[in-house]
Amino acid sequence: MEQQRPVVMSFAGLDPSGGAGLLADIKTFEQHRVYGLGVCTALTIQTASDFISVDWLSLPRILAQAKPLLATETVAYCKIGIMTDVQSLLELVRAIRLLSPGIRIIVDPVLKASAGHAFHSSIPRQAWQELLPELYLITPNYHEAMLLAGLDDGDAAAKQLSAHCAVLLKGGHHQARPGEDTLYTGNEEQRFSAGTQRVYPKHGSGCVLSAAITANLALGHSLSDACANAKAYTENLLSSHPSLTGYHHI
Repeated sequence: MEQQRPVVMSFAGLDPSGGAGLLADIKTFEQHRVYGLGVCTALTIQTASDFISVDWLSLPRILAQAKPLLATETVAYCKIGIMTDVQSLLELVRAIRLLSPGIRIIVDPVLKASAGHAFHSSIPRQAWQELLPELYLITPNYHEAMLLAGLDDGDAAAKQLSAHCAVLLKGGHHQARPGEDTLYTGNEEQRFSAGTQRVYPKHGSGCVLSAAITANLALGHSLSDACANAKAYTENLLSSHPSLTGYHHI
């Protein structure tokens, strides 16, 4: 009989296409043999290529989903995707930490959908400064890091943000080092080179990466190994099919 799996949680939007958000996170958790709990933060109408609209769930409705789960399950790691605004995200993080002391929270700061929709028209940096010390890890891409830090260099931005929590700077939009991710933890940096497989653009790849990191951490891997393993997993997804949606496999 299989031993009980670690339990992880995702707070994310429901993407009916299954390529991003909550459904993609649960697929990723299952492949990693961790048990995934899912809390919906938004209902989107979209395909893999076109974003049509989003209906945001209020913070009380989000917490109503999470409270009974956190009261009955031991969740050491959770990830958060899209939220209506950073103030609601901050309130959610603080509520989660009260409900589950010691939980480590990973935030994928999704500012724009891969299908083109911008979720936030402005970046309240003061609220982000309050939020970051509450987190274990954030996983911005190059442009998101610049916006969050208010700098015009993504590497410098990630380094600045890492004074508050660990930062994995994704390399998909990095012009100088495309495909190379960099983990910033305090004064240390570790780079993860792109693999050798041929990859294709994918809807939701950032969601998958952060979910895979969450799963690896719950399985007992170090943050460095979790990021390396998650990058390999995501590259398998990117190489699995030429379309905007891919197939999950270890």
